[in-house]
Amino acid sequence: MNLVFITDPFFYAVAIPAVLLLGLSKSGFGAGFGALAVPLMALAVPVPQAAAILMPLLLVMDLQGIAVFRNDKNTSFLKLTIPFGLLGTLFGFLLFKVLSAKVVAMLVGILTLLFLAQKLMLAPKANGIAPNKPLGAFLATISGFTSFVAHAGGPPIQAYAIPLRMPPLMFTATMSYQFFVINLSKWIPYAFLGLLDWKNAMTSLLLLPLAPIGVTIGVKIAKIIQPHLFYKLVYIGMFLTGIKLIYDGLF
Repeated sequence: MNLVFITDPFFYAVAIPAVLLLGLSKSGFGAGFGALAVPLMALAVPVPQAAAILMPLLLVMDLQGIAVFRNDKNTSFLKLTIPFGLLGTLFGFLLFKVLSAKVVAMLVGILTLLFLAQKLMLAPKANGIAPNKPLGAFLATISGFTSFVAHAGGPPIQAYAIPLRMPPLMFTATMSYQFFVINLSKWIPYAFLGLLDWKNAMTSLLLLPLAPIGVTIGVKIAKIIQPHLFYKLVYIGMFLTGIKLIYDGLF
């Protein structure tokens, strides 16, 4: 069997930074930047193909994240958000060929910027706030949906997690477990939709060595960074993500 993979140099020019950003976001440090991965790669290939190529890389990154942070997760948070995140992936599967990925990108971008505007006007207390479970269920469902369509599940679930002001390691571990389950649930639907073909798989294999690099860098930073600086960087990442997603939706 001939080994077929993408050979366009421009694809790799955008895919390499996209994978590194995704890995960085998987560590918690730079959270939000991961949503830029698919839009970046979509400059060279269609959105569904970009999402399919990233699937094996996400699995490696998620496994690395939960291995490093297995003792720091927020179990009560995950008991609420994982089931509703899986519900969102089901909606994503059912609507995948109906809704344009650009429309979804724009909606996620708008919601991200609205959340940030609210946080700037109503800064959370240092010790966080009590969890709003209905809001958590809603945002987890949106996160699962946008994760399925464009691997952009970070901003909605972070909109629920950030006001809780978890310590950086707990925040990172919790997001790692959340998206390990969500991303794992997407494999069969992606295969059913015909996205996991041989060319995409071989392209993923070429990019695979990059997967742990961003995670490793981010993990080391997350272990030493101060909480106030950590959340400032999260906000910056989400702001840039929101702008980029809205731009992609419009143009």
